[in-house]
Order: sequence, then structure tokens, then C-alpha cells
Amino acid sequence: MTSASTGPLSVAPATLRDWDLVRSWAAEEGWNPGLADAPAFFAQDPGGFFLGRVDGEPVSAISVVNYDEAYAFLGFYLVRPEFRGLGHGLTTWRTALAHAGGRSVGLDGVPAQQDNYRRSGFTTAYRTARYVGEVPAPDGPVAGVVGAELVDPAALAAYDASCHHADRPRFLSAWLGTPGHRALVRVVEGRPTGYGVVRPAQDEARVGPLFADTAADAAALLDALAGAARDFGSDRIAVDMPEANPAAARLALERGLEPTFETARMYTGPVRPVARERVFGVTTLELG
Repeated sequence: MTSASTGPLSVAPATLRDWDLVRSWAAEEGWNPGLADAPAFFAQDPGGFFLGRVDGEPVSAISVVNYDEAYAFLGFYLVRPEFRGLGHGLTTWRTALAHAGGRSVGLDGVPAQQDNYRRSGFTTAYRTARYVGEVPAPDGPVAGVVGAELVDPAALAAYDASCHHADRPRFLSAWLGTPGHRALVRVVEGRPTGYGVVRPAQDEARVGPLFADTAADAAALLDALAGAARDFGSDRIAVDMPEANPAAARLALERGLEPTFETARMYTGPVRPVARERVFGVTTLELG
């Protein structure tokens, strides 16, 4: 283990290559990051990622990704264990938050940090629980579920915008097209009634987002996504479900998933309303 230096911390924008290291830190914390998430993250706001260094050694990280002129999202707030308690986290935090300017900022905070976030001006909106387990594989194709490549991109972007606090076309295009990500859409009478993405991760395959008009649409998508996860060797999935939509937890339990840890969605100010009843699983805890 590297001994903690007492040298000054320098915080600067991070590169995509830097984020391979940060992903490994997140894996050590048990966050189960996706294996190929970073390019889609950087596609939204390449200037929204920061790394802190002491004597040239990376010791802290954070992202504050701007979506539009009104909304940003904070994630990846990490300090290496041997460098904690030295003020590096607060310095990294303040430097990165300046990137958001006057935007309202959202985050998903672990319980141990929520009091600190409140002192920084964040207010809790609702809790989110991660559900993990093995969903029985469907016997064959799930009726009404097709690959996202078969759906009008504009229609899919509009559906996504109804479930997120800002339009995010750059992120969405990259997220749907990332090699290894499998994006599926529920189509009823020629229109999307939900969509979801599953991707390989450090441990269980991660599902996110899972947006759907109804619990039946969400169930069809979840079954199909669990089947797709098996194509890249994962029998188990993990999905972060907001308590703001009680039907999400019911679906998870019906499918045999179990809650593991929880976070709290918190904001610094007002955000664009979303169709909460459609949000059965958030996209990522890192980017909202």
C-alpha cells in the first residue's frame, strides 16, 4: 500500500484513459461498474471528469456531467482509502462542482455520505435500491420486444427524455451503440412503450435504464434483458430501482431479485419533472 503523502492536491480534468483507473477504484468499492461505460460517459460532457493527484499520483476522482443549461449530475466521488481524512475529497468536490455553474445538480448518495451532501446543499428526493439475482431465462423471443436498432432513433430519444431530467442525445447514442451493450425496445401497436439496456459489468450484468409505460412492459423487457445477459455469460443481473415507482420493487421481487444496498437521489435545486411511473430502473448511479 502506498503511504499517504502530505503534499498538496492538484485537481485537473481527467482523460478517458484516466477513467480506466477510476473504474477499478469503483470496482474495489463494490459498485460493480460496467466494463465499457466510460466512452458513453465522456460523450455527454468530456470536460466533466476530474482526477486529483498528490506528487503526480492519482488519489481522488469525481464527475460532474452537464446535460444542458439547467441540469448536471455528480458521480464517481472517490478517494483512495490511504488518502482519506486529509481534505482531498473536499478539495476535489469543490473543484468539480464549479464545472456545473448555476445548474441544479443531482446525485445518488450512499448512506455514509448523505449527511455530508446535505451540508453541501443537497436535499433527498427518494431512495433507490439495487436488486440483484437470477431471472429465469425466457424460452424464446419475448413478444413485442425488438432490438433498438429496429426503432426510430427520434422516437426512442423522445421516450428517454420523458424519463430523464434533461435531453441527452449524445449520451444515448453512445450508450445504445457501445459494443457489448444490448438495447431492447418494447413496441405495441407500432410505438415504443419502454426500453432497456443490459451490459457486462465487474460482477452481475447491469440493467439500466429500464423505462416502461406499465409493469407488464417492464416485465417483458426485464425478462428479455436477462436472456440477453446470458449471451455474454452472466446468469445474474443487477438493476437500480427507485422507490418513487413502487411497481418497480414489486416487479423485482416477483422475478426473484433481492435488494442489496440503497442510495438516495438528492438534488441541489429544482429539476425538470419526469414520468416517474415509467422509471423502473435508473440508467446508472454514476450519471443518473
